[in-house]
Amino acid sequence: MTIKIVTDSTCDLSDELIKKYKIEVVPLSISVGGQTYLDGVDITKKEFVKLLTSSDELPKSSQPSAGSFEATYRKLLAEPGTSHIISIHLTEGMSGTVNSAKAGADLVGDQITVINSKYISHALGFQVIEAAEMALEGRSLEEIVDRLEEIRKHSSLYIMVDTLEYLAKGGRIGRGKAMLGSLLRIKPIASLADGVYTPVTKVRTHMQAIEYYKKQFIEETKGLKVKAIGIAQVEADALANKLKDALQQINSIPVTITETSPVISTHTGPGAIALMYYTDES
Repeated sequence: MTIKIVTDSTCDLSDELIKKYKIEVVPLSISVGGQTYLDGVDITKKEFVKLLTSSDELPKSSQPSAGSFEATYRKLLAEPGTSHIISIHLTEGMSGTVNSAKAGADLVGDQITVINSKYISHALGFQVIEAAEMALEGRSLEEIVDRLEEIRKHSSLYIMVDTLEYLAKGGRIGRGKAMLGSLLRIKPIASLADGVYTPVTKVRTHMQAIEYYKKQFIEETKGLKVKAIGIAQVEADALANKLKDALQQINSIPVTITETSPVISTHTGPGAIALMYYTDES
């Protein structure tokens, strides 16, 4: 009997990893220019950024319906040998996806455990991959759920936006504050404190952002074993590679760089870059 893993399209996992670990991905949807697209299905990340920058209105993202989750769960449970499903999703503080997953699970039965990862992007993906690895090893539901809690406790996520325009469009800051910040070339950096977007500092240059990321990484990983490092970016490849090089000088763990999900880039805009990592006791 096996445990199957379900997540959503904000996990920023490669197609290769999704296939390797037999992970089921339920996509969120994005509406822009009068069209609705399934994230990662009907539109690529690069294609979406072009729509994002050319649209007068901020695209709107929508969580999958309870019915979509119900159909996914029923399909997986119908496969021979499936004993349980663990469904791991982006933070409840930014989306109703977790609630939709729970509603879909209620329509199926008690063979589904829905988990609020309290993160997005790679930091969500960290939990998904470990859960999938443990499931393939035949570990129990309780062992996997306990391990995911430990990963959440020892994960960090920091994100810098290069322009305040999209935070203003999304209502996270006022228009006046955005205009003043742009004049001063302010680039806010935020964390996800308990799954909620939380501003932590401001910088004015990309190098200041890299130095801040390095400082946080060094402080938070001291004496611990770094398990994984991920960088997510939106049209910021050069900056992402500079950050990767800076991190590789102080840690030998491979750094994964990805273009992030349209659901996330909608709220950050081009130039955004996020650093995520998690640790174990040494």
